[in-house]
Amino acid sequence: MPGTNIEPMREYKISYAPPTGKPLGTNRTFQICTTIVIPILNLVAKKRWRGASNIPMTGRVIVASNHISYLDVLFLTHFLYRNGRAPRYIGKEGVFKTPVIGRILLAAGQVPVARESKDAAKALEHAVKLLQAGHCLGVYPEGTLTRDPAGWPMVAKTGLARLAIMTHSPVIPIAQWGSHIVMPTYEKKIKLFPRTPINILVGAPLDLSRWYDREDDPEALVEATAFVMRAITDLLEELRGEKRPIEIFDPHTSDLPRTGNFKKKR
Repeated sequence: MPGTNIEPMREYKISYAPPTGKPLGTNRTFQICTTIVIPILNLVAKKRWRGASNIPMTGRVIVASNHISYLDVLFLTHFLYRNGRAPRYIGKEGVFKTPVIGRILLAAGQVPVARESKDAAKALEHAVKLLQAGHCLGVYPEGTLTRDPAGWPMVAKTGLARLAIMTHSPVIPIAQWGSHIVMPTYEKKIKLFPRTPINILVGAPLDLSRWYDREDDPEALVEATAFVMRAITDLLEELRGEKRPIEIFDPHTSDLPRTGNFKKKR
């Protein structure tokens, strides 16, 4: 990418990855970022948080949420951090190639993934190590912002299920709603005022034990992924006060491009 020579997976592995057993809350870069960002979030958001007691205070855990805005990760991190967990996220490699922001993310211990490449396996391996060391891993199972026109979760990728099945990690379903008002889906315009209600609802830990050790079974991965997404969508129905569509939006059968910002002029 022009303007930067960052190679996320190489630099992450060599220069930035803290010991996997080190709590992210002690990461200096992460602490500095939260000190700066959280007061700003408090200015633009009215916190409507429920279900925090479902977040375990210690031990490995995967938190899985729907994805409706580029700001989701900030609001979810704020929620998790205020409730005792400092998450790591698996994110698109392209974000980590952004000058300044990319280096901040790497220094803060976040995990870049180059999809459909050999480096994707490296990111998975490191994510497994993080979970085995007792970290909180944040995942957006859809892999990108939803393309559903009404903002409902779409058919998800199976990476989350693979991680949970391999590591026997509990999965916490989370629904978010409101961040798309501050920054609309696939847009970068920000509405700062008036303050927007940011709704986060956390469900009980999901039991994926019926699929444990079947990470190489495509059918098991699809079933486990659908199980998690149903739980997330159930929570979102409660937040929105309306029923989900009968048919789940599938990016594989849609006329929209499967990757990238389809609203961006080309």
